[in-house]
Amino acid sequence: MKIGKVIGTVWATRKAQCLQGQRFLVVDTGREDLVAADQVGAGVGDRVLLTVGTVASRYCMDTPIDAAVVAILDAEEVGRGGEQHLCT
Repeated sequence: MKIGKVIGTVWATRKAQCLQGQRFLVVDTGREDLVAADQVGAGVGDRVLLTVGTVASRYCMDTPIDAAVVAILDAEEVGRGGEQHLCT
């Protein structure tokens, strides 16, 4: 799983039948930007949890996707070098 921030939306009026009804977001993971199928109604600026790879495809009923947004984060606690930071 990965944590990222939604930075945009992808629009496609023509797409494969199995992707009909899917909404796609551009998510910045810090290392790369991913296009992810939105499963939770996230929006630009939201910090999100992504599932990637085969798991994302299975989660979305075997559709041909590589990433899916599965949660909008309320907060995250990160500890580095003995310090802990609460990110909201």
